[in-house]
Amino acid sequence: MDECRHIETPFSAEVARELQAGQRVLLTGAFYGARDQAHRRFAEVLAQGGELPVDLRGQLIYYVGPTPARPGHACGAAGPTTAGRMDAFTPQLLAYGVRGIIAKGDRSPGVIAAIRQYDAVYLAATGGAGALLSHCIKEARVAAFPDLGTEAVWRFIVEDFPATVAIDSWGRDLYQIGPAGYRSVQ
Repeated sequence: MDECRHIETPFSAEVARELQAGQRVLLTGAFYGARDQAHRRFAEVLAQGGELPVDLRGQLIYYVGPTPARPGHACGAAGPTTAGRMDAFTPQLLAYGVRGIIAKGDRSPGVIAAIRQYDAVYLAATGGAGALLSHCIKEARVAAFPDLGTEAVWRFIVEDFPATVAIDSWGRDLYQIGPAGYRSVQ
């Protein structure tokens, strides 16, 4: 699984089902960025039966709060937020139709079950590489909740944004598979 797969975003459930835990991908197209406060608002809107301010069905959400852009750049550093912080909100968003998540760190059993149920995928971005990842972001604009500042919902246009399939739509979890492989070698 050494070859990197190029994927246009957003992508279909069929593409999500083709991805395998451990596979490297390069994303080109659009996805949304949102962190804790935006997720809290998404949950409130959905709980009240309302419509989200952006249609996230079939989309990827990157857990990120980018820093302000330097002149000539689309955004500042844009490193991934720890995924577990959004675990309480993720099953509801996957049920709504979100196709996948980009973040760092492992996920709860409930999130993994929702990923399987809704043909979604969890992609891991490299923590600590926010400045490098920002070079893949060609456009960035606030799409919703501007009052949240960097925790607003962002719409990014990206080119060759690198990630690794951490949990595939079948529930295979790289955070479990990887360490198990290392233990078997010892």
